[in-house]
Amino acid sequence: MTDEYRFGPITLLPGPNRGRYPYCHSLYIQGHTRVLIDPGSDRDRLAAIRENPGVDEVWLSHFHEDHFLHLDLFDDLPLFAHPLDAPAMTSLDTFMDYYGPPIEDRPEWVRFMTELFRYRPRPLPRPLEPGRRDLGGVTVDILLTPGHTQGHLSFWFPEEKVLFLGDYDLTPFGPYYGDMASDIDQVEKSVARLKTLPAQVWLTSHEQGVFSEEPGEAWDRYLGVIAIREARLMDLLDQPRNRDQIIDARIAYGRPREPKMFYDFGEWGLMRRHLARLMAAGQVIREGETYRRV
Repeated sequence: MTDEYRFGPITLLPGPNRGRYPYCHSLYIQGHTRVLIDPGSDRDRLAAIRENPGVDEVWLSHFHEDHFLHLDLFDDLPLFAHPLDAPAMTSLDTFMDYYGPPIEDRPEWVRFMTELFRYRPRPLPRPLEPGRRDLGGVTVDILLTPGHTQGHLSFWFPEEKVLFLGDYDLTPFGPYYGDMASDIDQVEKSVARLKTLPAQVWLTSHEQGVFSEEPGEAWDRYLGVIAIREARLMDLLDQPRNRDQIIDARIAYGRPREPKMFYDFGEWGLMRRHLARLMAAGQVIREGETYRRV
């Protein structure tokens, strides 16, 4: 996707490589207050929009790095995020605590986030609370849709019938819920809630980006990935497996990817959420450093 998509005052700005990580699609809202959501798309285009028509506020759908990649272009503007995610923007230590990488890996994470994503500590973002906002000619309902992160937000434009799903992106990879506070059950509830809204256009942060017709089976395929991962993990745990063996099975990512440290962390983040859910259900037990199905 290379073209911009405009729906009245709402424009989807595509990121490079179809908005795949480390990029995302951005959303630009031209009300009396001009709002840019998630400055992680094309850097040159974002800089041009900054100049004309202009940006008054920057909103984050959540704290992840691909969504603030080019935030440095807007550091003099008011920044908003949900209070549950906002502290991650104030220091790298807090950012790491939200993600949860091992202490020994954090120096490499710091290098990765500062060099590739230009992370810098910022003042606590202003609170972006759920509810209706009038931007002057544009009405937006801010929806708290937790699970991906605790403070993940989606945005519903009732007059235009446009719904921005954020990182509930309906991609074949499926949902990501690998942070310390991520929650599989919340992901399922959030997506089910978003599915009920009477949208005519569905916008996402990654890949296809625009669904101009009801996504239909895409909703079920997206959430169905959760059950597929869980079933494969249960099969793997016919024999006791430790953390490294579970990571090496590549249930989520399919194959090793680079940077290995980063994707190994993501793999384990997803699997540990499944392990927690399966242990709570009495289907898996932990014995020392290994896990096995009951």
